[in-house]
Amino acid sequence: MAAKREKIHFESVEELLGAPIAKDVTEEIEIKKIHPFNNHPFKVLDDDRMIDLVKSISVNGVLTPVLLRPDGSGGYEMISGHRRMHAAKLAGLKTIPSVIKEMSDDDAVIAMVDSNVQREEILPSERAFSLKMKMDAMRRQGARTDKVDSEGTCRLEVDKLQDKKTCDVVGKDVGLGGRQVQRYVKLTELIPDLLTLVDSKKIGVNMAVDIASFDKELQGWIYEYVKDNGFLKTQQIEALKQTNNVENISQRVMIEIMNNALPEKKISGKVTLSEKKLDKYFPPHFGAKQREMVIVGLLEKWHEEHKD
Repeated sequence: MAAKREKIHFESVEELLGAPIAKDVTEEIEIKKIHPFNNHPFKVLDDDRMIDLVKSISVNGVLTPVLLRPDGSGGYEMISGHRRMHAAKLAGLKTIPSVIKEMSDDDAVIAMVDSNVQREEILPSERAFSLKMKMDAMRRQGARTDKVDSEGTCRLEVDKLQDKKTCDVVGKDVGLGGRQVQRYVKLTELIPDLLTLVDSKKIGVNMAVDIASFDKELQGWIYEYVKDNGFLKTQQIEALKQTNNVENISQRVMIEIMNNALPEKKISGKVTLSEKKLDKYFPPHFGAKQREMVIVGLLEKWHEEHKD
C-alpha cells in the first residue's frame, strides 16, 4: 500500500505579502458598502508592496477574503483586509470576497489588532496604538485569552487580570515582554509631530518614551527645538528629566538647559598658513624645509621671551 503523501500548500502572493488566511465560507460584498475600522491604527500606503498586491489582484483577483462584521445599518465594518480592499479599488474591482462574522466591539478590536500586528514592517506608532487598543479591550473583557482544546474548538477563558498581567498576555502574542508593551503604549502620549519623528527614526523609541512623560506644551517646545537645530541628544532629555519643577519652566529656560547639556566643543590647536601668506615673508628660493626651520626658530625665541 502506497504511503499517503502530505498535501503541499503553495503560498499565494497575498499570503507572502502578509495577508491573513481565511478558511470560512465567503461571499462577494460590494466595496462601497464597507467602511474602515474605527480608529484603525495601521497605515495603508501606496508603496512597492501595494503595487505588487494590485498587480496580483488585477490578474488573479482577491485570493484571500477580507474579514467583516455587520454594522447594523446595512453596511459592513472592515476588521481585517484594509490593504487588500484598497488594492482591489485600485485594480477596479467593485466587490471583494468576504467572511462576515458577528463580533462585539472588543472582539473586533482584538481580531483587528491580531491580524495586523504580526506584519514584518510595522511602525512604532502603529504598534503603540494597536497594543493600547487591544489592552483596553482586554481590560473591558476582564483580560480575555483564547485557548484551543484537543478537538480544535476555541474556548473563551475570562480572568480578572491586573494591568501588568494584561501587558504580559498582550506581549506574549507578539513576542514582546510586558515591560516592552508598556513602553510602546507610552508612545501614544506623544504629540503627533514627535511621533512622526519616531516613525522616521529621527528620534529613538527609548528617548521618545522619556519625552512622553512631559506635558504636551513641553513636548511642543522639544519638537520646535529639533526642527530648528536638526538634532536631539539623550543627555539633553536626561537634563530635562533631572530639572526640578520641569512642568513650570519657560521655553527659554528649556533651551538653556538643553544647550548646556551638550558637551563643549574642543578648541582645535591646528593652525594653517597658506603658501600665499608665507610668500610675503620668505625669498622665492626658500623651500619648505627652510621655511619650517625659520618659523620654529622664531617660535622658540618667542617662547623664551614669554615663558615667565
